[in-house]
Amino acid sequence: MGTNERIKELEDELKKTKYNKATSHHVGLVKAKIAKLKEDVVRKASGGKKGEGFTVRKTGDASVVLLGFPSVGKSTLLNKITDAVSEVAAYAFTTLTCIPGVLAYKQSKIQILDVPGIVHGAASGRGRGKEVLSAIRNADMILLLLDARHPEHLEALLREVREAGIRANERKPDVAIKKKDRGGISVGSTIKLTKIKEETIKGICREMGLSNADVVLRSDIDADQLIDVIESNKVYLPSVVVVNKADLLDEEGKARLVRKLGADLFISAEKEINLEELKDLIYRRLAFIRIYLKEVGKKADMEEPMIMREGCTVRDVCNKLHRDFVEKFRYARLWGPSAKFEGQQIRKLSRELQDGDVLEMHLS
Repeated sequence: MGTNERIKELEDELKKTKYNKATSHHVGLVKAKIAKLKEDVVRKASGGKKGEGFTVRKTGDASVVLLGFPSVGKSTLLNKITDAVSEVAAYAFTTLTCIPGVLAYKQSKIQILDVPGIVHGAASGRGRGKEVLSAIRNADMILLLLDARHPEHLEALLREVREAGIRANERKPDVAIKKKDRGGISVGSTIKLTKIKEETIKGICREMGLSNADVVLRSDIDADQLIDVIESNKVYLPSVVVVNKADLLDEEGKARLVRKLGADLFISAEKEINLEELKDLIYRRLAFIRIYLKEVGKKADMEEPMIMREGCTVRDVCNKLHRDFVEKFRYARLWGPSAKFEGQQIRKLSRELQDGDVLEMHLS
């Protein structure tokens, strides 16, 4: 039996198995077997080749990929909210390459990428799918664009994204796995586990090729999340669901899609409805913060902040300013919301910053 046939057999077994406490262990092991087999298929298909994807240099403060089915209106939207010129036509597959544009908003510069419309089977390479999904993995956020007449496309989009190892709007599980030479699998947790049993954790580890390891869980995860952690090749990205051509919907129709899809915003790219609201939504979901820089002996530049992301550190600011700043860093002085007092001296590059902080760098 070939690998693909074995995967199909196991997937059919999963569909037939009713999930409950008695079957959870078996289901977890079957999922681990499927994941391992799929990983082998991808490895053989790639032949060890690297560099798949569109060649687009990342610019600006963050990048957002426009993802949707062909003719959903991505090119029109890109042209309306950025400086890009993307070909628009009333037929599918107009966009054959990855077209970047820059959205300038609230002192930030956000790169928006219009990629070819995703089609079923993208994760396995159909319709330039691998190139599209590679572009997504390198982005900072996904904008899932739907046609108001085809809300069912969302499920298909999310399925393809998931198949490509991208976890939209999911938090990376807090799990530490440390391999060791002997002793089997030992499991520890700092919280009560309600979704997975210790024996299932050990079984999944063994199915995934881990014979000896210490596993410490600091979040309550299920079998799928544990498999993701072991594979360690997943990308966790924020996403927004935007419904285009919303002028075709009445208020009841919009309310229905909010309940069904969790739609974040309704727009019409063609008629320029809610485009400013869309820009603001993108800005907020990217979790930007403003860091103001100050030269020694001078006033801080409060006109043009450095745009960073929530959770950024002094090290992140150094890296964005110049690649040599980390090595030359001596200390920084800090004013603003996260400072204990004005001009606080900071010597740790790992110090986290907050929106509105003022930073003065001292280098060797």
